[in-house]
Amino acid sequence: MKKLTVVGAGWAGLAAAVHAVQQGWQVRLLEAAPQVGGRARRVMHQGLPLDNGQHILIGAYRETLQMMRTVGIDTDQHLWRLPLNLRRPDGSGLQLPAWPAPWNMLAAIMLAKGWGWRDKLSLGGHALRWRLNHFQAPPDMSVAMLCRDLPAAVMSLLIEPLCISALNLPPAQASAQVFLRVMQDALAGGAGSSDMLIPRTDLSSLWPDAAAHWLVQHGADVVTGSHVQSLDDWLTDPVVLACPAWEAARLTTDIEPTWSAQAHALTHTAISTVYVKANQPLHWQNPVMALHSDAHAPAQFAFDKGQLSPNPEMQGVLAMVVSASTHDRQTTTEAVLRQAKHQLGLGQASAMLTVVEKRAAFACEPGVRRPCAWVRQGLVACGDYIDGPYPATLEGAVQSGLHAVTLLSHKRMGENKA
Repeated sequence: MKKLTVVGAGWAGLAAAVHAVQQGWQVRLLEAAPQVGGRARRVMHQGLPLDNGQHILIGAYRETLQMMRTVGIDTDQHLWRLPLNLRRPDGSGLQLPAWPAPWNMLAAIMLAKGWGWRDKLSLGGHALRWRLNHFQAPPDMSVAMLCRDLPAAVMSLLIEPLCISALNLPPAQASAQVFLRVMQDALAGGAGSSDMLIPRTDLSSLWPDAAAHWLVQHGADVVTGSHVQSLDDWLTDPVVLACPAWEAARLTTDIEPTWSAQAHALTHTAISTVYVKANQPLHWQNPVMALHSDAHAPAQFAFDKGQLSPNPEMQGVLAMVVSASTHDRQTTTEAVLRQAKHQLGLGQASAMLTVVEKRAAFACEPGVRRPCAWVRQGLVACGDYIDGPYPATLEGAVQSGLHAVTLLSHKRMGENKA
């Protein structure tokens, strides 16, 4: 049985390790942190299982959902499924009905509150053109350029929150091509593709812990607290680099300097999650609420953790998410508390914890050059930053992990035939 070392046990590394075991490799998985999960993991705070940042999935995340089922996760029990909902507390915005595409989007546009008929017809025309053009755009085009003729209300209530949430960049800085790929998968990917899948558990319980347990049960070695200083001692067998881009760049500086420089050149953007404790019961219809967001009210979404979790101590706990976060922790926390007061009516809410992931996502800008998965003979890389159609998402990470192992397996098959 051929040996394989996977360096990094985030979602990409775990997916690579599980897939490699399925392909017949003897896997050793090394993780520098004391727990698996990478940037999507559990964070304990005063006995409560919170997360390193609020993540959601969508119905189009087929590889991620399949990976969960592979390791024994009941996705129906662990994920709250509801149609895409961008409604704000005042009722404005858009919500997709549970219809097949493209009728769900067309109905949502026609029924959207806060838009005039000109707004609705303009968006409908744009959506039709995107579909007829196979959701393609020039690589150097921004989302702002792509949507430059859309009315301000549509930009504010739909394009901006979708773009910032999916690409972690405002429309003026975000890649139109990648944005359209997200739109294609969500809005033209078949029944349920655009549904929001919101974790009912902490992120470690959602998949990473089960994946690590599955790996051990199937003979893999999972070693946490193991920081790889150099690849010199590991390249006698094939290696999958599943660590963050900056770590992968460091480890390949002397091995493959061109690839290393490309990984090192990527810039990153931050996401802040402010956990807020409400002083009153929440009576939301759904566990997620879109928010009006600007420089003074930075959160785009709020999640009712009490509605999602069976833990009674989570009642009244909100996760308020600031994508494309640019301010310091205190400034962000204070602004989000004011936002909770003014938009959600939570006058006496208090901040429990603010998690700032400074390098949460690579900057998916127009024309960005992402490193490829193949580094050199016997060495491949995976992660949401690797060249591919998606921004920094869980699905992008999982797909990258699967692809990296497939590359090595095909090479291995070729050697066996030779």
